[in-house]
Amino acid sequence: MKELYTPEVPNKRMAYKNILQIDDDSDDCELFMEALELVSTATYTAIYDPVEALRKLMQKEISPDVIFLDLNMPIMSGLEFLTEIKKKEGLKEIPIIIFSTSQLDDIIMEAKAHGADDFISKPNNFNDLKKILSQYSFSA
Repeated sequence: MKELYTPEVPNKRMAYKNILQIDDDSDDCELFMEALELVSTATYTAIYDPVEALRKLMQKEISPDVIFLDLNMPIMSGLEFLTEIKKKEGLKEIPIIIFSTSQLDDIIMEAKAHGADDFISKPNNFNDLKKILSQYSFSA
């Protein structure tokens, strides 16, 4: 059974104030930021390269409350990033939410087995994206 978020679900999730998105698609990041700004006062950072993101996290240049992570990226996949971050003291506690176009059950289960805290399929609709982000982000 898929554990995908649907906007009609009334449960309130943890509200994060400092969000990092790791996604090689700058258009997806721009859309994410625009939706987030409409529903939240959370701080947002986008990094397009997971290797750079891992380095910045390890050097404590950034310290997010949560990471939204794409799976399909060149050089280092989202699952490879997830595996690496979960090995690092001080970083493995950061919640990781997979934010991907994939909806396959085996990929969802694999991501959760690697330590993902949640899995969200990227919505095709901007209003659905706003609803999803409002469940995860802090608003004043």
